[in-house]
Amino acid sequence: MLQLFLSEPIWGDDTVVDEVYTRRKSLLDELELVIWTLMTPGRRSEARLWLCKTLSGICSISPRRQRDLFVSLLRSKPIKRHLASQVLQLIFEKQPRKVGPIIAKKSQKLENFFKGNPNRILQWFSNFSVTGDLEHGKGAKALSQFAFVNRDLCWEELEWKGKHGQSPAMVATKPHYFLDLDVQRTVENFLEYVPEFWSSHEFSESLEDGSIFFIDTEFFVNLFLDLMYKEGMEDIWEAVEEFLMEQSFSFLSHHLLIILKEQDFHLFLELLPKYLKPRAEFIAFGNASEWFEIILSKYCSSSTIDQLLLLNALTNQGRQLLRLVHEEGSEEEKEKLKNLVFKLCEFSNCDNDLAPIIKEGLKTKPLELIKRLGVQCWAIHFMLSEEFRTPESWESLFISNGIKFCKSEKYALLRDHDFSEDCDGRASASLKLKKHKKQRKKRRRGFIPAESYECELVDLDIGNDRIDLQSKAGDWLLSTDGYSATWSSVDLPEHISKQCFLTWLKWVFAKGGR
Repeated sequence: MLQLFLSEPIWGDDTVVDEVYTRRKSLLDELELVIWTLMTPGRRSEARLWLCKTLSGICSISPRRQRDLFVSLLRSKPIKRHLASQVLQLIFEKQPRKVGPIIAKKSQKLENFFKGNPNRILQWFSNFSVTGDLEHGKGAKALSQFAFVNRDLCWEELEWKGKHGQSPAMVATKPHYFLDLDVQRTVENFLEYVPEFWSSHEFSESLEDGSIFFIDTEFFVNLFLDLMYKEGMEDIWEAVEEFLMEQSFSFLSHHLLIILKEQDFHLFLELLPKYLKPRAEFIAFGNASEWFEIILSKYCSSSTIDQLLLLNALTNQGRQLLRLVHEEGSEEEKEKLKNLVFKLCEFSNCDNDLAPIIKEGLKTKPLELIKRLGVQCWAIHFMLSEEFRTPESWESLFISNGIKFCKSEKYALLRDHDFSEDCDGRASASLKLKKHKKQRKKRRRGFIPAESYECELVDLDIGNDRIDLQSKAGDWLLSTDGYSATWSSVDLPEHISKQCFLTWLKWVFAKGGR
């Protein structure tokens, strides 16, 4: 029967590094090489996506620390224009008012934005209203207000569509006359003859809410990048820092990590441990990001991206790796991988087999050790997926590895003798309480007797809506997670293999110190 190594081994000095250790280490390294070969051709980007997803779940970083982390990355050399441009785009989309006042201070720089571009001119300045100044769009309002206040300076530059121009007095009493303004020609005149407009209070005020960014986001991203990196404008850096503090680490990771170049992603992984602050108490390891966070904080300085990509894929993306093997692997690769997995799993004869691997690994390269344990974890996942198909085989596995279990009542008929004697009292009490409540509800509704219910349920076994009672009988509650969830044969390989890996990881951290 398959050995899961769930019982802590004996750690005495008599643990011998012998041919058993050498053989297992060799098999693990050989299997790792086959898996990595399957992942690398065109699959590296997918593996990186998986890693970014795990990293985004880290929750121990405070807002100030995540700000410092990303600012350190943004200020590092060479200049991270690509990353900064993504941050600016996010600000423009989510909080344009945060940086609107900055462009308002630099309003004169927008002369070039409108010069020679009729489309931008019409988008910003042509939104005049019939009802008057208060309803004009922002650009139109700025143009009309400036024209009235500075009529002696610029009124002659206003171009009208009619046969003759309009006087300030006439337009003041009938503001809808602005609808007859030839906006394009007027703004082009202002660009050539009225430079005062572009630094005026009226034009500056129209920019403060940041809505102008949506006319051409790329232009403003490039403008802000120059202000950040060439002119060192601190106002922009302050706005960026505020934004990085206000967003969740998950949001920033999802939107920023994936666009990093390889060397920048490596720098991020090098910087990350400095800002992590895992909880002092021992983490229960239920969340993959939590235990991955501890690995990063302890061992990331000695890691490579490839090691982390592979470790994450082995332990958090087991199903995707299986899919990759079946869909992308050649027949030769599949056969080689299967043989290695079977050798590793058949080679596991006693609980103490992992002790030499762990003890020797901690003396040399702990991250290499953890990666090997990840390979062993995935080998178990593969074996369970390929070989365990019947309820009897699963229950035999539970019993031989000391996993207490009981049949789930989710689909089974409600009878006390369906539950395994291995199920502890707490789980039984909980299940009986649920059953009692369920039966009480049925009585209130005048529910049919159990015998009739059984017959009616069997009658539902028709066509595509068939209810397979035999397969449903193969769902279990397990002691591995305190009987908190129902596990089917579909989900068990992933659950069991992860529980194995997390159990081994606890031993590694306990033996290697925190």
